[in-house]
Amino acid sequence: MTDQTPVEAPTRSRLVRSRDDRLIAGVCGGVARWSGLDVALVRIVVVLLAVFGGSGLLVYVLGWLLIPDEGAEQTEADRILHGLRR
Repeated sequence: MTDQTPVEAPTRSRLVRSRDDRLIAGVCGGVARWSGLDVALVRIVVVLLAVFGGSGLLVYVLGWLLIPDEGAEQTEADRILHGLRR
């Protein structure tokens, strides 16, 4: 008989926008860190999507609005909606 200890599932870090690896809002840096990809690859994909159809710009803006900044609890969308409610 072998002693089998339960194996824990790998945990993925929380998706946040990077403060260290940012050119504009840190979306690509945060996605790269979260997914384990190179940040240059993520940026190239976003630029190619932006050039060929414009979806890269939409994805980036949605990332900026919906992914919280590193160290923050609220997203930009939360802050904007909270400001509109006042």
